Amino acid sequence: MPMLIRTEMDKLPLDFYQNPDTVQLAKDLLGKALFTKNEEGITSGIITETEAYCGIADKACHAYGNRRTARTEVMYKAGGVAYIYLCYGIHYLFNVVSNVVGDPHAVLIRELEPSLGVDIMKIRRGICDVNQLCNGPGKLTKAMGLGKKQNGLSLLGDQVWIENTKLKPVFISSARIGVGYAGNDALLQYRFFCKAASSNVSIGQIEAPLKESSEERL
Repeated sequence: MPMLIRTEMDKLPLDFYQNPDTVQLAKDLLGKALFTKNEEGITSGIITETEAYCGIADKACHAYGNRRTARTEVMYKAGGVAYIYLCYGIHYLFNVVSNVVGDPHAVLIRELEPSLGVDIMKIRRGICDVNQLCNGPGKLTKAMGLGKKQNGLSLLGDQVWIENTKLKPVFISSARIGVGYAGNDALLQYRFFCKAASSNVSIGQIEAPLKESSEERL
């Protein structure tokens, strides 16, 4: 389990999130540490799987076709806020809003490797198997205490934020999960996961041929 040595300067700055290249941002988030803090304490995990959703032209994106609803409105904010929505009326999913005001891009965080506050996570999930705590987008939000209350919060605040680490993950890419409705956009290689975590990614199968990248991200 990674050991994190933290300082206030480790928190990612606003300009990191406002990168207009959301696919690159999804890669850059791998190896970063997601934190939450509430009355129960601090929890954290290393981001090991992401998916990019690229605005009004991406048929898999909630804002495709410039769709603006009560749910998607947060995506139109400047990058650096949390987009958390309820999926199938069951699980909350956590996304990082990216790009600039009015350009609704986001990165879905699909998996974490638990790091801090593991005992808190176990209580929230009601399980003891560390490998099962955060190996899925719905699992990790419950383990991290994320839900509707955190939707729209700044990622520079003290409730939910992301910190840099010294990890340099090698990652694999594939098509995104569960977006078959998106036509040709369903084939885009916009899902990225750390090679070291590839045996424990959030779904036990791959929907498209994998592509390995030698890129390393701080």
